[in-house]
Amino acid sequence: MTAAGIVQRIRPLFSFHTLFFLILLGGFLLRFIALDLKLLHHDEAIHAWFAYELVTKGAYMYDPMYHGPLLYYVTAGMFFLFGQSDLVARLLPALFGTALIPLVYAIYRLGYLDRRQTLIAALFIAISPDLVYFSRFLRHDIFQLFFSLLILVALLAYLEKGKVRYALVAGLATGGGMCLKEDMPLFLVILAVFGLFLLWKRPVFIPRTWMRDIFLSALLAVGVMALFYSSFGVHPEILLTGLEKAYTHWAAMHGMCRICGPWFFYILLFLLYEVPIFILALFGMIQFADRHNPVPGWIARVHAFLATRRRATGEESAPASRMPSFPAAWDKKELFFLFCIIWFLTALVAYAYIGEKVPWLILHQLLPAIFISVYLMGRKKMVFALAACVFLLLMTWHVTFIPADVNEPIVQVQNSEDMRLVMALIDVSDSVAVASENYWPLPWYYRGEGWSRMHFYGKIVDEGTIYNVNPDMVITHDQASFVSLTGYEKHTFKLSYWFSIYDNENRLPEYYVRRDGKMGSINIDVFTKPGLYDKAGISLPFTPYPSFT
Repeated sequence: MTAAGIVQRIRPLFSFHTLFFLILLGGFLLRFIALDLKLLHHDEAIHAWFAYELVTKGAYMYDPMYHGPLLYYVTAGMFFLFGQSDLVARLLPALFGTALIPLVYAIYRLGYLDRRQTLIAALFIAISPDLVYFSRFLRHDIFQLFFSLLILVALLAYLEKGKVRYALVAGLATGGGMCLKEDMPLFLVILAVFGLFLLWKRPVFIPRTWMRDIFLSALLAVGVMALFYSSFGVHPEILLTGLEKAYTHWAAMHGMCRICGPWFFYILLFLLYEVPIFILALFGMIQFADRHNPVPGWIARVHAFLATRRRATGEESAPASRMPSFPAAWDKKELFFLFCIIWFLTALVAYAYIGEKVPWLILHQLLPAIFISVYLMGRKKMVFALAACVFLLLMTWHVTFIPADVNEPIVQVQNSEDMRLVMALIDVSDSVAVASENYWPLPWYYRGEGWSRMHFYGKIVDEGTIYNVNPDMVITHDQASFVSLTGYEKHTFKLSYWFSIYDNENRLPEYYVRRDGKMGSINIDVFTKPGLYDKAGISLPFTPYPSFT
């Protein structure tokens, strides 16, 4: 077979649609393989517990500390259909995280991205360490990100086709997003301001029925919110008090700086996990600014005027300088990237200001950065983007698929794999005393009948109380514990852990390369009666579950 024949045979394997499908498949696998590899995070365990309470007792009322109701209802639905487990709890986050990729294809079909831009944007979403990690994570943010992008896609389709059904999809997605987290209005405000700009300048076609369609969309969004926040009519009072409660709570959290960090906290996360995307996004903004710089256009007009004067005075033979080009036209693609730049910069500033600095909030800055990163995706830029995927994949593997505790800021207050040993001991105990204020994720893992073996105190108690109960096992916080208990062996385990800047600030370059070092942790003392480790199949002496150090 000739070389030309071979090329003809393999060309379909590298068609645009084949490559996009392979990217989608890769993103799906990264999100679904070994979905329960690690224990639920502290927050995940609480969210799963609330969903379990909802499906078993029908009990739920909105509390702004735990964000909006949609997460709990959809997770409860999964528990009802498939049973309660870590795997089932994470199925929907993984599904919604994967669904971001087809939405990129929808933007391409609407004509706002070309094929190169679509493939690279989809690839970045598929393998991004943050997007993969938090797609395997039972929190509200990946759902909110999906609804944000769905709103954008629906509005782009509405501008293209003028059909009210797309406005209604945007309204439905808005209602879903508003039922998730209290920072969803930030994205809606960015959209609204940009929408006012479009109405003012009219650079694109605006359907003449836009006022009616926006009203219907808003009505649908409010209806969705009313259903979920009122717990489907069980708590109608939340419709009157919920907004005030949310504002009061989160304003107080911002004021007290509960989980503080520097204003550049998220830039550091970009540099730790998404540095190629961050660099390309910065370069994309420079390209955009250069392409739309009004100064060259002004110079070109002056140049044209002077050239006309020279011709009029017979100086046309004089050497002419190179004519500067006018700024690029503001077509719909350029407007799309302008919106993404505004979205990214506004989110970057807003989350730098907000007092709560937590790793999952980078998602709302990362997605627009991905779109900006593919602006003017020429051949050289594409080669750099593809090469940079090696870094992204290595980081994704490290934070997601290593079955041990990893010293990374992305895993804030993650429950330690040490707890598997602790729970193995609980499983073979007839009774357990929990005398600690730090005890999650135990209520989730011993929900229902499993909790019947627990004597729960929530704080340290006197030794006499322990001896009267005579449990097989006692759990205390190591900072509020017993030196010893007669008749019990004592070992210390990590309950949860986090990256400690104080223990690594003097070795940051070394840490960046090696990703090792000392971690901060909450520890528990575990007192067991003799023979319990043998009964659990744990050999002594032992080293608790291996840490990545």
